[in-house]
Amino acid sequence: MRDGVWVRGCVGAWVLLALVLPGSAGWFEDADIGLHGFGEYRYGERLETQDLEDDRALNELRVQGDAAWYHDLFTAQLKADLLFDEVAREREDVDLETGAGWFDLRQANLLASPLSWMDLKVGRQVLTWGTGDLVFINDLFPKDWQSFFLGRDDEYLKAPSDAFFVSLFPDVVNIDIAYTPRFDADRHITGERLSYWNGQAVVGQNSVLVTERPDGWFEDDELAVRAYRSVGAFELALYGYHGYWKSPGGMDAATGQWTFPRLAVYGASARGPLGNGIAHAEAGYYDSLDDRDGDDPFVNNSEARLLVGYEREIAADLTLGVQYYLERMLDYEDHMAALEAMMAPTATAREEDRHTLTLRLTWLTFNQNLVVSCFVRYSPSDEDGYVKPVATYKLSDRWQATLGGNIFFGDEPHTFLSQFKDNNNLNGSVRFSF
Repeated sequence: MRDGVWVRGCVGAWVLLALVLPGSAGWFEDADIGLHGFGEYRYGERLETQDLEDDRALNELRVQGDAAWYHDLFTAQLKADLLFDEVAREREDVDLETGAGWFDLRQANLLASPLSWMDLKVGRQVLTWGTGDLVFINDLFPKDWQSFFLGRDDEYLKAPSDAFFVSLFPDVVNIDIAYTPRFDADRHITGERLSYWNGQAVVGQNSVLVTERPDGWFEDDELAVRAYRSVGAFELALYGYHGYWKSPGGMDAATGQWTFPRLAVYGASARGPLGNGIAHAEAGYYDSLDDRDGDDPFVNNSEARLLVGYEREIAADLTLGVQYYLERMLDYEDHMAALEAMMAPTATAREEDRHTLTLRLTWLTFNQNLVVSCFVRYSPSDEDGYVKPVATYKLSDRWQATLGGNIFFGDEPHTFLSQFKDNNNLNGSVRFSF
């Protein structure tokens, strides 16, 4: 397990506040303590047998506890999962950074308002912003792509950050500042559970991805800022980020290890009503600080990214959402020239422009106890795609059942979505909430 000083410090702060500070016993008399959670069994099976991964995608029992202490001076939260994962039990030790093992700490934080125009949240927390539906431009907080593509609940797509999060509320514009003292990477695909394209072939457990991750406290840090305000019915926002590519974006040619090059991102978004629905737009400039000239074939090029979307109810309890997303690689000619100079194959190089269309249909029926959703993502430039159907039925106030799937398709094994098509799976779960 990587250094857990930050998390242990947050939990220790709870004990200090509750047991050490003078008069702390009286604090409980003014506090409201809430406890809830769930137990869940989830199973997933791959649609085709393959040699690179186990036939079972998931076979796990999970229990989550979520405790909150609401005091007049602060709110403290602790959320953690206990997991028996039959597929990975023989090879995964507990790692709070990657989420591996039998224990995952989702949240451990303190929230206070030291000033009337300021909120401060310190500790492990799940952070998010931006406007996209499963498309992220200015949301540079960690994601758990492994859990998402295996078929776990959408809650687990957002991985936790160990951060200071400050919200400021002056009259002109609201400002959010997230400072992460040590880089929090995505829980990205490694080959241990999902096969992927490694630059030469599709590999899995036979070639697990080895990374060199920045991990110095207060040295390899991240800073994300959002300034936003409402103008009429629209919410407008500006974003800034300084840190690292969240998933491996480079390689050390000497060691063969994948790396996380330095990255700065500058962006903007808008969201508001249009006609009978809600429109949104978002853009970002990805400044690859370790390859600004675009001529290093071992580091991601800088990019320009654009997203526009629209959502509306097209019938009673039936909602349609569509999006168009564009990634443009900058300095593309320099990138291709660098590949040719080192006699690397250019046939599998990505296109200069990657176009993506998404569609989501959501239907609520049986007194809204049954929610059926289907998300489709298709890239006309890569000629590949992804389909994620999910049906959730609320059996009672405490019980719910879910059926879902992850289906990838495409002709070329090296394209972004087609590389995962050997991982196609169907999954289901039963959950009891308390």
